[in-house]
Amino acid sequence: MKRISLGYSDFKRTVEDNYYFVDKTLFIKEVVEDGSAVILLPRPRRFGKSMNMSMLKCFFEKTEESNGELFKDLKIYSDKEIMKKQGQYPVIFITFKDEKYSKWEFCETGLRKIIKDEFAKHRYILKSDILDPFEKEEFIKILEEKADYVTYLRGLKILSNYLYRFYKQKVVILIDEYDVPIQSGYLNGYYDEIIEFMRNFLSAGLKDNENLEKGILTGILTGILRVAKESIFSGLNNINVCTILSSEYSEYFGFTEEEVEETLKYYGIEANMEELTNWYNGYIFGDRVIYNPWSVLNYVKRWKDGFKPYWTNTSSNDLVKTLVTKGGADLKGDLEELIKGRSIEKRINEDIVMGEIDKNTENVWSFLLFSGYLKVVKKRIDMGEMYCNLSIPNMEVNYLYRQIILGWFKESINNDKFNIMLKSLVTGDIKTFGKILKDFVKNSMSYFDAAGSESEKVYHAFVLGMLLGLGDNYEVKSNRESGYGRYDVMVIPKDISKIGIVIEFKKVDEDDEEDLEKAADSALKQIRDKDYKSELIEKDIKNIIELGIAFEGKKVLVKENV
Repeated sequence: MKRISLGYSDFKRTVEDNYYFVDKTLFIKEVVEDGSAVILLPRPRRFGKSMNMSMLKCFFEKTEESNGELFKDLKIYSDKEIMKKQGQYPVIFITFKDEKYSKWEFCETGLRKIIKDEFAKHRYILKSDILDPFEKEEFIKILEEKADYVTYLRGLKILSNYLYRFYKQKVVILIDEYDVPIQSGYLNGYYDEIIEFMRNFLSAGLKDNENLEKGILTGILTGILRVAKESIFSGLNNINVCTILSSEYSEYFGFTEEEVEETLKYYGIEANMEELTNWYNGYIFGDRVIYNPWSVLNYVKRWKDGFKPYWTNTSSNDLVKTLVTKGGADLKGDLEELIKGRSIEKRINEDIVMGEIDKNTENVWSFLLFSGYLKVVKKRIDMGEMYCNLSIPNMEVNYLYRQIILGWFKESINNDKFNIMLKSLVTGDIKTFGKILKDFVKNSMSYFDAAGSESEKVYHAFVLGMLLGLGDNYEVKSNRESGYGRYDVMVIPKDISKIGIVIEFKKVDEDDEEDLEKAADSALKQIRDKDYKSELIEKDIKNIIELGIAFEGKKVLVKENV
């Protein structure tokens, strides 16, 4: 029985060492038949981008020993016309997947070394007579890391020119995860510097390069980084951008349902398909249902350990945490809907700039979709704009959102206090509940320090916390109709002998004459006047607590009417 390979993205090693391999070789045929000079393929991390790029390298590259035998038992081998192209091209292969640095000077050094290493693979050119003396000198300076900055920026174009002259054949350029250093620059304060580098480096190699046969790029966020403002690919008029919303290439990254069924059958665990679907399925690429390949393979390798969040634990998820935590009240309200298993409709923009992701919530939803943290339920076009119904893909990603939400509380109050706060609420100990809530509001105000109404962010974070903390025994609803209006929060016990709770929040502005006491009383009056408790009464719940909670900056007052 073949072993499961985890962490390897080397196609040749996978085939030669007889590791289990899900055959994606028809991807090669689609690339060959694509009339575009450059193809951008954005997919979430750990969805097989690097393996596919390694496969393309083995297929196209001219080598001393033929790689044709690697494809002998694979689907592409039966296509004789496509196989004629095997081993016919010089290849430049660069991966940026490990270029994550805290400072620009470190990043620049790493980029120089990547370019130097690719030149070093082709140092045999120095022994030929195709280079002029000054070109050999330039080549050697790159190898010694003594070339000037501009020379490294032109590295792709320089090397493709040398390779074309040596082989008398145009060059295939493969760039894997080109946007990893861009994301690192965004998080670590050298965004402008890395954008300038990537714009010049990629444009030189891919734009108007007469030595280029085809360029293929992958990235995590390519779909939202191809961008007009940054103009990384400005003027590149023969480029095919295939995001997860495109039907092209949709089945070649991640596993299809048929591939997962075949894998489970091979390892004799097909009975676990239904639960595996709940955990790792749910992605929609184009019109194809896709499973997370990293999580599926991890589960198959150690299935006796049960289902775990393998994918969400392979990254720090720092950018996701930052965007979701610092987002405004509207974002937290939408997240509340997602946690409940509902979908939300948002306009999706494929052309936003990385540096503007956090400028509005629309950009955040686009980011979360393209990077694998949301899925498309359905989409529609209105006046040329794309709108998508979005939801959380599966239990694994739901786990991540829960961890982020619980992290908010751990930053503000410890886990024990959080549990005591919720327990005191549902048992009617409102004095204890109010005391801990005050601590939470006081501490979390600085945590949610983005622009906008901080008290509203605290309110939504609090509701999300209740959703997670009370979910086993209570249904938590917010902003729903009951009686003659919409209540803020309702806690409905599954056991009707327990207490039901209606909560109304009131915010006191600094220039408002109303004080906390009056605001809390106003909230209680609204509960009574609008008859919000009618929904609880209809469910035959006898014990009902009405709470008015008033905010004024970091001050909070809780009043009850039993």
